[in-house]
Amino acid sequence: MRVLAAALCCTLAGSAGAWAQSTLGAAASTAAAGTVESGGFANRLNREQRLQDLGWRLASANAAFCRESQPSTGLQLLDTASFRRPDAIRRELGLEHSFAVLTAADGSPAEQAGLEAREPVTHINGFELESWSAVEPFAWQRAELAHDLLETMLVLHGQVTLSRPGKPDLTLKGEPACATRFELAGGDDIALADGKRVRISAGYPAFSYPQDELAAVIAHELAHNVLGHRVWLDANGRKQSNVRLTEREADRLAPWLLANAGFEPHAALRFINRWGPEHAGGLFRKRTHEGWDERAERIAAEIPLVLEAIARDGKADWSQHFQREIEP
Repeated sequence: MRVLAAALCCTLAGSAGAWAQSTLGAAASTAAAGTVESGGFANRLNREQRLQDLGWRLASANAAFCRESQPSTGLQLLDTASFRRPDAIRRELGLEHSFAVLTAADGSPAEQAGLEAREPVTHINGFELESWSAVEPFAWQRAELAHDLLETMLVLHGQVTLSRPGKPDLTLKGEPACATRFELAGGDDIALADGKRVRISAGYPAFSYPQDELAAVIAHELAHNVLGHRVWLDANGRKQSNVRLTEREADRLAPWLLANAGFEPHAALRFINRWGPEHAGGLFRKRTHEGWDERAERIAAEIPLVLEAIARDGKADWSQHFQREIEP
C-alpha cells in the first residue's frame, strides 16, 4: 500500500493548484451568478458525479490486480475556500461551514453510508478541517490536504471517522481500490493521468457518449497510472517512441479494466471508433499517438485475450496475462 502521511507536511504540486483554479473557480463564478441548481454549475456537478461513479467502479474492481492499492471510501470533499467567491458559494449551497460532501461514488462505502452532496463535514478523525488557514479565494491547498488526510487515515487504520454538525460521528471502512484520484478539470479537451490522478475536463466530448464509452476514456487514463507509465517515462525519457509505447499499452489494457468493472470490453473499441474520426487528428496527436484506426486495431486484437481469460479464470487478471511492451 502507498503510505501517504508524508504528503501532509510536503509542499503540494503546482498542477493541483492549476486544477483548482480552472475547475473550482469556473464552477464558483457560475454558482455565484445564479442558483446552483440551474445552468452550467448543475451540469458540472452531474459530470463530477459521473466521473467519480465510474472511477470508483473501475478502481475498486481492479484493486486485486494493481501493484499499488489502498483503502478508499469513494468520498470526495468540497472546500468553499477553493472558489472565486467563497461566501457566495456557501450561500448558494446553504452551507454554514466550509467543508462538505461533493460526491459519494455510487456503490462506495460513502454512498452506502448515506452521505449526500452538500452535507457538511467538520472533522476527520477528530481533526478540525477549518483549523487549516485559508487565504481566500482559490485556497485550493486546504481541500488537497483534506483528501491527503482522508487517505492517510485509511491507510493507517483501514477506516475514517467523519464529524458532521448535529449528527452522530460516522465511521467509514475503506475498501481496496487502485491508488488513483479522479478529478474533473477545466477546459474541453483534457484527459490525462499524472501517476496519482486521472483528470478529465468537464467539456470532454465523451461526456455525451454512452456511459460505457465514457468509462473507456477513464479506463485508458487509469491504465497509465496502474502500469506506472509516469515513472517509466521519467526514467527513460519522453521521446516520441516512448510516449507511443505507453499510449499503446493504455489502449490495450483498457478492455481488461472495463471487463473487471462489469462493462463490455468492446466499449473501448466503440469509443475510439466514435471519438477518433472527429478528434484524433492534428500534428501533435500524430506525434504522441498512433492513428485512431491503428489504435482501434490494437484494441480489437486485445479483446479476445480478455474474453479468453474470463472464460478460463472467471476474471480478467491482467496482472498475469497482459503482455507488457515496456519493462516496468
